[in-house]
Amino acid sequence: MIKMTSAYANKLIKKLKEDKVYWRELENARHKYIVGQGEEAIIPEYDFLEVHRTIAEIDDKIIKIKHALNVSNSINTVEVEGEKYTIDMLLVKMAQMTERKAVLGAMRKLTPKTRVTESGYGRYSKTYTSDIQCINFDMDVVKAEYDNIETFMNALLLTLDKYNQTVEFEVDI
Repeated sequence: MIKMTSAYANKLIKKLKEDKVYWRELENARHKYIVGQGEEAIIPEYDFLEVHRTIAEIDDKIIKIKHALNVSNSINTVEVEGEKYTIDMLLVKMAQMTERKAVLGAMRKLTPKTRVTESGYGRYSKTYTSDIQCINFDMDVVKAEYDNIETFMNALLLTLDKYNQTVEFEVDI
């Protein structure tokens, strides 16, 4: 059993995935070879069982680390602006807030009235229609909600950063 933080666990998972890519590329490069007619074979060094076992060991470590990370994220709680959340809840909340912030960001860039021109093409003529697009919301309210979401997301990110750097959990690898 070793103790690690979420930040370390994610770095370790990334390194293990890079190692796995290395072993897969090694296997791909060496598991077969070509010999020209009348030439002596140059057989690359390759041990199927070693490569197979190494990839399986890497996969096993990744599974154990991810499981321990998921368990930790589902049982540990933090407080953000007076509300308690598990880490997995915060990750979902962050995705939701990011999506909502994008919608409000687009809305706050609109002008109260905009001329919208559409063109249509007939067989012999081109026609234009011009309409006015109007917003159907209070711009100040949208801007305030955008700011509230941004403030909450910043608090959430700081809380997650602190958690990821300080809270340890055990992994049996």
